[in-house]
Amino acid sequence: MNEMHAYRLSAAGSLDNLVKRQERQPDIGPDDVLVRIRAVSLNARDLMILHGPQPYGPKPDIIPVSDCAGEVVACGSAVSDLTTGLRVVLPFRPGWIDGPFKPADAATDLGGAVDGVLCEYVAIAARAVVPIPDDMSFEAAATLPCAGVTAWSALTRGNPVKAGSHLLVLGTGGVSIFALQIAKSMGCTVIATTSSDAKAQSLIALRADHVINYVTTPDWSAAVLNITGGHGVDRVVEVGGAGSLPHSMKALAPEGEIALIGLLDNPMNTISPLPLMSSMGVIRGISVGSRADLVALLAHMHQSFAPVIDRVFDFDEAPQALAYLASRQHVGKIVIRV
Repeated sequence: MNEMHAYRLSAAGSLDNLVKRQERQPDIGPDDVLVRIRAVSLNARDLMILHGPQPYGPKPDIIPVSDCAGEVVACGSAVSDLTTGLRVVLPFRPGWIDGPFKPADAATDLGGAVDGVLCEYVAIAARAVVPIPDDMSFEAAATLPCAGVTAWSALTRGNPVKAGSHLLVLGTGGVSIFALQIAKSMGCTVIATTSSDAKAQSLIALRADHVINYVTTPDWSAAVLNITGGHGVDRVVEVGGAGSLPHSMKALAPEGEIALIGLLDNPMNTISPLPLMSSMGVIRGISVGSRADLVALLAHMHQSFAPVIDRVFDFDEAPQALAYLASRQHVGKIVIRV
């Protein structure tokens, strides 16, 4: 029997419930491949799964974490277009290959609806995996499926941003940093918010055009309007949720769009829609993206920029990596090398 190591979450609520175990490698069907995982990356969503409540259950004894890259080590009997040794990245939502989102696709979300990738091997449908360039590291590729694709969807769905668009990103997490990098590669002007001068310097180094410290400038929407000459921004990549949404609506340009992604700042306060009505703006919910979005992002960024990786942990340090994510000290992505 071939075995592997995997982290399983016995119950939501504490990192103490995340335990590394030795267990059997997953079996593959005729249309599947077996991937030896080489790197995984963490997302804020992983903390929601860890601490609960989560929208899927919770699922007992789940293997958490959604994002990984690795190499194909076995192919099912019906797989003819992939070979062992192929370096690949896995989509966050393997069931959503292309086209419009269908709610049933969410039943394939890794590390939530089904077992994730904080382990050594994973079985997955061959049609879902995406090859990565030879010169891209497993660590870099592993940052893309959730945060990278979410940022890509935030900028390309609805009314896509273009050269000259003004963009607002909140904080220095994975989605916000990817959105900053993608937007700059497209010729946009980017305004970023952060809580510290040190993080502000990191944002400037990544070519943010303007940085606002929301601790020293709590009325940051007014600062955005001042920077833009009263016009506002064409797109807000909104990762805060209810706590920051009122400011995001005030900062929006006429007929601009808020890409609503996260719940990092989530007091369930009453939110007035009046700022949105006065700007004729749009709030668009973003739920990651399809395999096709991952392919498009990979092609775009390979020519334009490299992911920002804050820190790489070893597989045995997975709990410490999640604790570091929870501390919000990072700029960009946190990776675990498997």
